[in-house]
Amino acid sequence: MKRTLSVGLAGVGLIALTLTGCVPNNAGGSAVAVAITDDACDVATDTTASGAVTFELSNSGTDVNEFEILAEDKLRIVGEKENVTPGQTVSYVAQLEPGTYYTACKFQLIGSPIGLAEFTVTGDATAIDADAAELNDAAVTNYIAYIRSQVGELIPAVSAFTAAYASGDDETARGLFAQTRAFYERIEPTAEAFGDLDPKIDYREVDAVAEGLDWTGFHRIEKDLWPPAQGDLNSDGTSAFLDWAPSTTTERTAFAAGLIADTQELHDLVNADDFTVSVADISNGSIGLLDEVASGKISGEEDWWSGTDLTDFQANVQGAEVAFGNVEAIARSKGDDGEKLVDDIQSEFDALDALLAQYGSIDDGFVDYTTVTDAQRKELSDQVNALSEPLSQLTALVLGA
Repeated sequence: MKRTLSVGLAGVGLIALTLTGCVPNNAGGSAVAVAITDDACDVATDTTASGAVTFELSNSGTDVNEFEILAEDKLRIVGEKENVTPGQTVSYVAQLEPGTYYTACKFQLIGSPIGLAEFTVTGDATAIDADAAELNDAAVTNYIAYIRSQVGELIPAVSAFTAAYASGDDETARGLFAQTRAFYERIEPTAEAFGDLDPKIDYREVDAVAEGLDWTGFHRIEKDLWPPAQGDLNSDGTSAFLDWAPSTTTERTAFAAGLIADTQELHDLVNADDFTVSVADISNGSIGLLDEVASGKISGEEDWWSGTDLTDFQANVQGAEVAFGNVEAIARSKGDDGEKLVDDIQSEFDALDALLAQYGSIDDGFVDYTTVTDAQRKELSDQVNALSEPLSQLTALVLGA
């Protein structure tokens, strides 16, 4: 559930694999193979050269998995590829400067990292010419400003939303729920990079239960605002009333205060003097936001009780398009291949935006997702896949891998 920004916290794993060998990074023509199973994360080398490093991830396990790159402190996430499905082989590109890192995988995207192992990057710091540096600096500066702007709007929106919820004004709170979440969904990879912050703000009930965490945040409040009826089921097929009951007034006050505190912490973190992102973070963030759509929004599991999934869907797409826009000039600077890829990506974004517009908008509201037919969901899914194909090539192009 975390992403690729070079800030934040993640859990520390306990299992280590012995890695051998050394291969060049993708700039030299080779990719680092990673063999993923349910209980192992076997990276083919423990050393590579600095620069744009391509990892070829192959999942031969029984369920979805993810690959992580952690900083030397084993806490900060500097790279991650989520949702590697069984039987899938996919490339992931990370910009790695010289230093010590750790690689790991995470079965079913939850729990402690599996196969935590040291990974050394050798060589010199990446050098780029003045023109490229100017484009990179502009992309980073503009994207940081975007993140801070969205979190700045999130704070008062959460305050109004939680005030209505805590006071028992459920009608007002229901009306504010989806639009409030949009600010968060547009920059979701940022919060996911800060370790346990995203679980506190945005975990679904089934995820919190699976990890043995206290369930708080938006989705805890959502279930109070759209309470289930007897016989209703959670998204995993269990009873909606299993270890759950409507919150008391005291509990509502606590959940509201918790969400305010957690979003304020996010605000403080992204406005800290040392907060930064890399060009790879921006490009991979665009890809990651579209992955969020494919893994949770299309299925209707994200906003299980409210049916407001299309608002989250649109916000993820908007965030992905902004991130893409911030590296577009870098991609175009790569020549004809860059021009063509950018045009292809923008064309697919336009098609997806037009398709979503048939169901409403964030400002005016979307139809309840439960009213979207299977055929319509497949049409949305097909267009997400059509965008994913060229977008998946973006980071390699931008980094020159």
